[in-house]
Amino acid sequence: MTEELRKSLISACSWLTDVAQVKDNQPVGPRGQEMAFNLWNGAIRGEYRVSTKEWDSFGPTWHTGQAVKALVMAASALDNPKLLDDAKYSAEFIMANRATEGQDAGAIWAFENCTDLICTSGVLETVDGLFMLAEDTGDAKYSTAATDALSWIMDKTYNSEERLFEDHYNYSKHRFSKRKLGKRPLIDDAVFLKSWKLTGKEIFKKVAVESAEMLLENEGPAGNWIKYGPCSAENQRIHPRHAFWWGMPMLDIYKATGDEKFLECFFRSVDWYKQALRRDGGFIRGTYTDFNTDSLGHATSGSACAVITFLKYYQHTGDEKIIKYIERGLDYCMKMQFTNPKDPNLKGAILEKVLYPEGTDRSPYYIRDVGTIFFIQAASLYLQVFAKK
Repeated sequence: MTEELRKSLISACSWLTDVAQVKDNQPVGPRGQEMAFNLWNGAIRGEYRVSTKEWDSFGPTWHTGQAVKALVMAASALDNPKLLDDAKYSAEFIMANRATEGQDAGAIWAFENCTDLICTSGVLETVDGLFMLAEDTGDAKYSTAATDALSWIMDKTYNSEERLFEDHYNYSKHRFSKRKLGKRPLIDDAVFLKSWKLTGKEIFKKVAVESAEMLLENEGPAGNWIKYGPCSAENQRIHPRHAFWWGMPMLDIYKATGDEKFLECFFRSVDWYKQALRRDGGFIRGTYTDFNTDSLGHATSGSACAVITFLKYYQHTGDEKIIKYIERGLDYCMKMQFTNPKDPNLKGAILEKVLYPEGTDRSPYYIRDVGTIFFIQAASLYLQVFAKK
């Protein structure tokens, strides 16, 4: 698989840097027009409806942060320093759109589809790319910005007694919002532990461990958390990246604490992904607690995130039984790649979603940048783990 995967990875990176990466400083789509960013260059175009050839934005800050992470990983896996330059170009979008002074100094403007609300989880999902870029370039400005953002998150949104984060902060009014998801425990990408290791400040580790313990107390189904959005307890529907954001970091919590209960939770999240992955390696966004799924509404990013979780499991355990799941997920992602499209906006992209036809014969294809971004991360990690074998 290695050579085929390498070619697919190169093509996916080209889509990310040559098609999706903003270089004309223009807001992306109707939602992007409403987002008052200081700079758009380096942001990643996130949403593309093939039938209308129209772009739009959703969560451009955290999507770009994950793209930075993907490009840093690919630069190493492919031994291509140019990708590191591309990562720095996208990182400048994040660096330009944050508060550097005043009562909200450190805040990164992680808007999703509400232009006045900073999404707390969106900030967490942004900064891992900055940590990785700082490590690979030696430029501490990126890791400083990441740590400043996490300090702001702890000061403004975290309640230690509840062990919960306020999910949305109204940046213009300097107060929390009752809209959206409410309060949740968050350990995305184990970024608080990264700040702990970088600064030596125990408060970062304390927040990470408290949040992980809260998740353990509210786990259900095994290896997942239907209680918290964007899962739906009412409909018994599980979000495809829930176990990735909250289950996979349990491995890092275990390594930081030595407490086996966190490792066991990580293993349960691995098992959840093994059951949720379709026989062809695909993933459906509408996956339910009994592992039945909708027919359409695919989420290829779910396959890629499952692969990353499996790879972390393999690195920790050496259990070769997981390899078939890893390769099944990667094979599916590669089958979802546009290799010879008529539309130049699709070349190299990984198809994220197939929509319901809605009574028309329009193309049901829907591109979300996260499909390509998480595939790049998964493929890069695979090459790093297996290329020398």
